Amino acid sequence: PVHMIETINKLIRTSRYLVQELGREPTPEEIAERMDFSLDKVRKVLKIAKEPISLDTPIGEEEDSYLGDFIEDKKVTAPSEAVVQLNLSEQTRKVLATLTPREEKVLKMRFGIDEKADHTLEEVGQNFDVTRERIRQIEAKALRKLRHPSRSKKLRSFVEG
Repeated sequence: PVHMIETINKLIRTSRYLVQELGREPTPEEIAERMDFSLDKVRKVLKIAKEPISLDTPIGEEEDSYLGDFIEDKKVTAPSEAVVQLNLSEQTRKVLATLTPREEKVLKMRFGIDEKADHTLEEVGQNFDVTRERIRQIEAKALRKLRHPSRSKKLRSFVEG
């Protein structure tokens, strides 16, 4: 029931307060004394607080919300973060498109852009039928070009932001 969740939350807050005050975990007796509850009630609430609780447990007066509605899904990308990622990808593609097609492809392969994974100099060299040293030179030249203010300013806000 809702009142039990409120009691559990109050007990947890009291326990945290006592931890700060005492410098250690409080005993059930100390919690009971501070909350003006019986020792039995504190022990019962502590036991309930440790038991698993369903995410489908109704919450609130109307019981139109459920406990699961208030649990954050840390695997989901926040909408604002998704927009930034999308903009970064878009701007990166635009900046890479200002390079020669060969330089663009080399950087995309080396850094795994639009690829399943990044590739070694050797792998990229085999793709272009040149040595890994030549790929290193192409990569270095392309990165130098990207550092030029005319190109780097388009991506600067993502670094500074």
